[in-house]
Amino acid sequence: MDKTTQTELEAAAFRQLIQHLQKQTEVQNIDLMILADFCRNCLAKWYATAAKDKNIEMDYEQAREYIYGMPYSEWKDKFQGKATAEQLAAFEKKRQQKQS
Repeated sequence: MDKTTQTELEAAAFRQLIQHLQKQTEVQNIDLMILADFCRNCLAKWYATAAKDKNIEMDYEQAREYIYGMPYSEWKDKFQGKATAEQLAAFEKKRQQKQS
């Protein structure tokens, strides 16, 4: 497979991932962090870094709006729940495992 085709396929898969995460609003970022060690905010940081690497002006909030499909503050108000004690404990356990 040539590099251009590979890049196009990767971009299409990334767009599908973003659309999937925008639709699956019941999946909280903390759940993603516990299970996959990344979340929507991580994707936004990676997206903003990729833009910077290409000399494209984009800040973190602009990248989050792309990833969330709306301003983050709006998504947070509509969909983000308060983390449960169980979620926080699982997140802390995973964080400690990574450090050891």
